[in-house]
Amino acid sequence: MVASCGSELSLVKSSSVGRENSKNMKIKEKIVKSVITKSNLPEVDYVINPYTGCQHACIYCYADFMKRFTGHKGEAWGSFLDVKVNAPETITQKTVKDSGILIGSVTDPYQPLETRFRVTRACLERLLEFQPDLEILTKSSLVLHDLDLLKKFTNLRVGISIGVFDEKLSRKLEPFASPPRKRLEAMRKLHEDGIRTFLFVSPIFPEITDFEELITLFKEYVDEVFFENLNIRANNRKRIFEFLKENRPDLLPLYEEIQKDISYWDDLERRITEYCQKSQLSFKLFFHHGLKN
Repeated sequence: MVASCGSELSLVKSSSVGRENSKNMKIKEKIVKSVITKSNLPEVDYVINPYTGCQHACIYCYADFMKRFTGHKGEAWGSFLDVKVNAPETITQKTVKDSGILIGSVTDPYQPLETRFRVTRACLERLLEFQPDLEILTKSSLVLHDLDLLKKFTNLRVGISIGVFDEKLSRKLEPFASPPRKRLEAMRKLHEDGIRTFLFVSPIFPEITDFEELITLFKEYVDEVFFENLNIRANNRKRIFEFLKENRPDLLPLYEEIQKDISYWDDLERRITEYCQKSQLSFKLFFHHGLKN
């Protein structure tokens, strides 16, 4: 899922903090004209991204195209974060009334530094007043920190994304995201507290992602399952293929072929559809075809 970013104005302050991997994370606190951006995503009118950049540093993320538009060209994805400190103040009833809003289209709203800046929480507090049709997408168990607010929304669903349940592979693919088991536990807790939930099986790595395993693990705690295939683009191709060389060199020919021939994805769509229909699961497919660059 991708959406364009809102206009950003003057820099208020910048600083550095330590990261889990002992490198410095570049942080800038920014004033924005609006945190709400019109969306081209299906079933979503607007998106809210409380941050620019993402600490999770997922190697497959194609949202790092944002670097070109936000003054971070040449910086490593996962090494910087712009905090939209005035984001809640830009949310108005005129914009959100009767609108479908997604929080977290090109950044994770619950990355580790949310515990410090709490911009996502502040946005939720503001949105409570207007009660929009709200959706949150994250791969972090930190979403549970806002459970008290989430339970106050009348039309909300929360999705947790995951592509592999193997913890070693997950750590290599998404170094600073919540471990898979913590995501499973977060989904269970959300479900038990009456929050509508969906599992977002994304990205699907060919012959690595076991979508049946993920459905089996999560199905008791979700209302729907969404699927998105691996989106290989020029900006993430090198990282993906380096991961394959190190961990699954046997799959390199397949991934090269998939970039030339989309029939693999067509076949996988059929398999997923048949499995979900047989299992009587509510599901949606968000596959990208023909992305060869």
